[in-house]
Amino acid sequence: MNPPHGFCQYSLQPLPASAEGKMPQNPTPKGNNGTARKEAGDGGTVPSEDQQDAESSFLSDILRFPPEGFQPSMTFCKSFTPKPPRKPRLERTSSLDELIWRRRRLFRMSQGSLTDAAEMESSARSLQGSPPGWLRIASCGYQNHDEDSLRCLCKASKTPCVVQGKSTLSDSGEKMLLGNKPQLPKVMPTHPPPSLEHDGSFSALRTANRIDPDCEDYRPRSRRWRTRAGSSWSDTRLHSRGMVCDNCSTASMKSTCSLLTPLRVRDVRSRSYLEGSLLASGALLGAEELNRYFPDRSIGIFVATWNMQGQKELPELLDDLLLPSDPDYAQDMYVIGIQEGCPDRREWEIRLQETLGPHYVMLYAAAHGVIYMSIFLRRDLIWFCSEVEYATVTTRIVSQIKTKGALGVCFTFFGTSFLFITSHFTSGDGKVYERVLDYNKTIQALALPKNIPDTNPYRSSPSDVTTRFDDVFWFGDFNFRLNEDREVVEQILNQGLEADVSKLLKRDQLLKEMENGSIFKGFQEAPIHFRPSYKFDVGRDTYDTTSKQRTPSYTDRVIFRCRNKDDIHAVKYSSCLGMKTSDHRPVYGLFHVKVRPGRDKLVPHLRVY
Repeated sequence: MNPPHGFCQYSLQPLPASAEGKMPQNPTPKGNNGTARKEAGDGGTVPSEDQQDAESSFLSDILRFPPEGFQPSMTFCKSFTPKPPRKPRLERTSSLDELIWRRRRLFRMSQGSLTDAAEMESSARSLQGSPPGWLRIASCGYQNHDEDSLRCLCKASKTPCVVQGKSTLSDSGEKMLLGNKPQLPKVMPTHPPPSLEHDGSFSALRTANRIDPDCEDYRPRSRRWRTRAGSSWSDTRLHSRGMVCDNCSTASMKSTCSLLTPLRVRDVRSRSYLEGSLLASGALLGAEELNRYFPDRSIGIFVATWNMQGQKELPELLDDLLLPSDPDYAQDMYVIGIQEGCPDRREWEIRLQETLGPHYVMLYAAAHGVIYMSIFLRRDLIWFCSEVEYATVTTRIVSQIKTKGALGVCFTFFGTSFLFITSHFTSGDGKVYERVLDYNKTIQALALPKNIPDTNPYRSSPSDVTTRFDDVFWFGDFNFRLNEDREVVEQILNQGLEADVSKLLKRDQLLKEMENGSIFKGFQEAPIHFRPSYKFDVGRDTYDTTSKQRTPSYTDRVIFRCRNKDDIHAVKYSSCLGMKTSDHRPVYGLFHVKVRPGRDKLVPHLRVY
């Protein structure tokens, strides 16, 4: 009679002893000598592997489909009642975050298992071959079967049994490890890693090709220390030098490399970059350090002047002014003087720094009313500068806003003293005498230097500030005009690029006063080959078209003076016609200036905080 749920009840019993020979026996594993062990039976032959598989499947078929003649009264280990499978349990739909979390967890578990030594052992055995006689009964379709019956069946066959995710081993199989996940053996290097070396020669930095004389032992030890590579090295170069072996290590090498030369701690502690040394060897401002940075003992200086007419609007780009295309390399020092500067001085200095980039730092910036001066220096040269001093002179006392006057900044670089003066003299076509007075007042009232010692006091004059320094640059809106009618000047300028400006310079007020010796004594000016810088219509390339009809003139100038002959060499002297936000065009000059070594204790060094 069938039970209410529609399944027949069966009871499994082991066969009697007389039929034991007809029942399939559990195959025994082979020994090391290739012969089979006979634990039961008398004289029977050992079944083959195919027969063992058939017998294992036969046992499982007995559990699933009882044969005819199988009596219900027979018992096998323990009676059980088959039940219908449960309906699948409805699970909550996982969110996207949960799915990602599960995948990451599975990935970490799989990676952790690869590093487990015990699992590596078991995986290696599983790759060699699994022992015969293993039987797994999945729990997905028979979750309600009696576990004791299955364990008895597994014990009779001496095979491990897995029930509902739990594994039980027989007496003979307790020492066997479960799991058949394929895992790779450890990868061993086929050859030793390449020898490491230290190479710091990169053309990107000017000073990286040289090594400090007091650190010469870097070179012999570098070959067996470590490798340094540039981030711009190609993959082929890294592979050819034996520094990497795959793409992953190539990316790692490029991300950890540096262009800077390494420094030993003991070498840095052995010298003071603030105090320096009086000794010839190791002096911060000495000849060895100067030759290391400037083998020709010459520094490049850019000097520019511009009357901004007080305009709030700044040009979009300053590249044409600060970085002209003619020289191939940027200069070591940039000095920019402004007259009638923009209201936001801070914004102007930020624009200068943005144009020059991170290779330069602003050494100093000063202002006198609307007269500005900014000095930028190569970042790696800042240690060789002294403290910076400045002073101002006002030439128009009546005005509340200081639009006319002078601003001077001085410092020492290595052993050479520099003075930079930017001025705005009195305007007007016929006021030459007033401009000469402005010059005389400036050289007498400009109180510099204050603490910086004079490098050659025997050649200095207390009445002229320009005689107290080795190199002097004076630039600004001097307001000297051309003593010529506008029609004649325009006729010469209308000749285009072939215009002979030397005809105009013969009528220049400044050159005439310099020849007479009444102004700028001892100063020089590079030859002028550009058009007059004043006065333009704002935003246009045409000269003054207003009712005043001012005569175009060379009001903006850059002149220089040096104690020692030929210490300053003018490389270029020109104007920037592309900046049209003012009625003046900027004028700039490029110079090569000779620098001499100095003594550390004689110069108050710049304090960097």
